[in-house]
Amino acid sequence: MAEPSIGDRPLVRPGPLRSLASKFSLFTSALVFWVIATILAYDLRQGTFNARKGILLFAIVLLVGAAISRFTIRLLARPLSQLQAGILSARNGLLEPIQVGKTGDEVEVLGESFNAMIATLAASQKALLEQQGLLEKRVRDRTGQLEEATRAAHAASRAKSEFIANVSHELRTPANGVIGMLDLVLDRELSPEVAEQLQTAQRCAHCLLSLLNDILDLSKIEAGKMTLEKLPFDLRVLLADCIQAHLPKAAENSVALRVEVSSAVPRMISGDPLRMRQIVANLVGNAVKFTERGAVTVHVGGEFTNPGEFTLRIAVQDSGAGIPADKLLSIFDKFAQADRSVSRRFGGTGLGLAITRSLVELHGGDIRVQSELGRGSVFRVTLKCEADAGAGQSATVLERFASLPGASGNAARILVVEDNQVNQKVVTAVLRKRGFSIEMANDGQEALNKLNDSPAFDLVLMDVQMPVLDGLETTRLIRKEPRWKELRIIAMTAHAMNGDKERCLEAGMNGYISKPVHASLLLSTVDEFLLQKTT
Repeated sequence: MAEPSIGDRPLVRPGPLRSLASKFSLFTSALVFWVIATILAYDLRQGTFNARKGILLFAIVLLVGAAISRFTIRLLARPLSQLQAGILSARNGLLEPIQVGKTGDEVEVLGESFNAMIATLAASQKALLEQQGLLEKRVRDRTGQLEEATRAAHAASRAKSEFIANVSHELRTPANGVIGMLDLVLDRELSPEVAEQLQTAQRCAHCLLSLLNDILDLSKIEAGKMTLEKLPFDLRVLLADCIQAHLPKAAENSVALRVEVSSAVPRMISGDPLRMRQIVANLVGNAVKFTERGAVTVHVGGEFTNPGEFTLRIAVQDSGAGIPADKLLSIFDKFAQADRSVSRRFGGTGLGLAITRSLVELHGGDIRVQSELGRGSVFRVTLKCEADAGAGQSATVLERFASLPGASGNAARILVVEDNQVNQKVVTAVLRKRGFSIEMANDGQEALNKLNDSPAFDLVLMDVQMPVLDGLETTRLIRKEPRWKELRIIAMTAHAMNGDKERCLEAGMNGYISKPVHASLLLSTVDEFLLQKTT
């Protein structure tokens, strides 16, 4: 048993001669002894001293001292010892009352007060234990509710993802037909009025596609699954494409649209050209949309920070109405507009700048805005890129395209696996216009039959969602055959959600194109993979 202590100092029990009973007995005995000694001294002075009387008196002193000591131990020291034991027990957490003698004095009152304190402490401890149990039960209940809410949130998130995936697929499939057919019709000789009407319909279709892409991009960003590719590309060509796409709107607003590129910017840089194009297009599109007169200028510059590392700086300056100072901090928030009336006047969901900021941050850069009401705005973007050493790559690639199947009159054979008839017409029309030889298959099983029965194909364009046998399973079956090991398979699908591209590549496909497919993108992708086949 551990020795009792007070703080860090051990509690020392009093010795035999230092206890309260011993001190009281010695004090009383000394007092009686003094009285007897006084009597004996008086007798000695008077000459009447008697030895027997002296011995008797000393015996009386001893008996009185012993009696007082016993009386003190029973009535005073023992209750105090019991009180000390009770205090030590309470200190160790054992709340039990002590025995209290019925002496009717202060010692009895002290003992009863101690027992009352022990009873109060025991009641408090019991209440605390009950409260602790209640608190633990509440914690268990809240934990269960939180787990249930988490499961419900995950289920809702999965349902949202599935809904967006289904909506994306169902919207992209007819959009591919609409945009593709408009592209084919606009390639023909048309009257100015008809051409203008079809171009208007084409712009509307592209607006709807842009909105769909914004929603999908926002979903990827919120899920933390937006990734960047690293490909070499010509920055000046990318900028020219972005400017060209916004020239009609700029002309409609009587706004001059121009780009200025510093000579310090290398022609070829490595990065994600799709996301880079999206950043520039969003900023230029916003500037053109909200500028009713004047000019929109894109300034591009930068400098090398380390060998092979280039800091790209893009500034989009407009002469529009500007942004109020109190709105500058929230302009990059989702669904934010500088003015609530803007959405009715100019249209838009307010997602463009939010997505742009997220894409810039993924590149390890930052975006800032300076604006003044009535004097326009300047959006400045800083991106970290890598300068590509192969500046002469474009010319080399153009020379190698001469060796592509079909370039010398030997048409490449392409198998298009697609169950939607409208998409079949769009894809075959684009490919046959280039001079390729096309075979059609309505599902995966029919594609396998054609591969078995027909001469070797140079390329397969594979849809993913099809009846009988889907594109992923068809690709896995193709890859099991050694004779088709080198056959290039490109996914051409309306599935454009997180992980769709990865699933296609894991199944054995070589490339991925999301619908709706632009004719230029389709042809450039086909050329790229046909070029790989010949090298």
